[in-house]
Amino acid sequence: MSLADRRGDGALAAVLPGWVTARLLVAGALALSRFLVDELHPALAGAAARAHQGLLAWDGSWYARIAEHGYAPLPDEGIRFFPLVPLLTRGLADITPFDERAALVIVANASALALGLLLYRLVRLETADAALARRAVWLMALAPPAYVFVMGYTEATATALAVAMFLALRTRRWGWAALFGALAGLARPVGVLLVVPAAIEAARNWRIARPRQRWPRVVAVVAPAAGAGVYLGWVQLRFGDWLLPVRIQQRHNLRGSFANPLTTLDHAARGLLDGSEVGTGLHVPWAILLALGVILAFRYWPVSYGAFAAVMLVAGVSSSNLDSLERYALSAFPFVLVAAGLLRREWLERSVFVLSGAAMVGYAVLVFLSAAVP
Repeated sequence: MSLADRRGDGALAAVLPGWVTARLLVAGALALSRFLVDELHPALAGAAARAHQGLLAWDGSWYARIAEHGYAPLPDEGIRFFPLVPLLTRGLADITPFDERAALVIVANASALALGLLLYRLVRLETADAALARRAVWLMALAPPAYVFVMGYTEATATALAVAMFLALRTRRWGWAALFGALAGLARPVGVLLVVPAAIEAARNWRIARPRQRWPRVVAVVAPAAGAGVYLGWVQLRFGDWLLPVRIQQRHNLRGSFANPLTTLDHAARGLLDGSEVGTGLHVPWAILLALGVILAFRYWPVSYGAFAAVMLVAGVSSSNLDSLERYALSAFPFVLVAAGLLRREWLERSVFVLSGAAMVGYAVLVFLSAAVP
């Protein structure tokens, strides 16, 4: 590893081109969506509204409203959104000329840039392979569901915190790992799943660690659950039901109730084959690819990476509604590392980047037209 890379001087040069490219592609997708709405008037429910909401469409509108007004004035559905990103958004709006809507987009996109920088550093730490690190950050920027990193969503912030926690865990900086884990638990419900890789890393050399060296590890392990617990504790005090965010998320028009993953995938596959639920069935090939990704993550990366990918995939498919599977999987960054490791030939790397960027534009257009759920 060069001195420049150890200092992090090479990270920005590796990350910035992909970050800028992704934003140009999503901006083009949004412009195309608005053109289609204004000129062709597609008969899709909510298409015009979401196309003109742009980067604040879908969940982005909820985060913006929470940042502006808090939870109290909103319908109870707003409780399912965890508070970290709205708090960051409100804080930025309070100290800058930007309103909460603009601040939310800034928080998301700044988080995406931080994610790329952290991911680059993590790959260099694990492999000392600059080419692999560069491919990983490009793939993270151009993955088909990565349009959400440009929108007012929490994925970029939550994933950056997950990568930051892995960096701290792998360098045995337990205090920082606890901080990043707690913030991840405040960012999204699945942030609590970071308990699994944290426990694996904490168990390394546990027997030879002194008692005073064990406590920081324990704190790092429980921190993601503690972060989520802070919000759920507030919900208990405010609404009298600490599981209310989970209950709301289980409604049939949202994520749906918990279900046997095999049953869910079988139902979706049958819907694809008989044509009754093509949209849902199209998630099945992704689920198969992600399952293969879990195997490869265990094969080529430390156990904690594979375990994190596995629990994130299980969380994604253990629902009766698979609509957001790809977005949930993107938060499990080991999948991106596995894919980057397979693209060692230059022609293959370039081909995948082009196809992935094109797919991201396609997904974004469908989302802005309300033809797909992000």
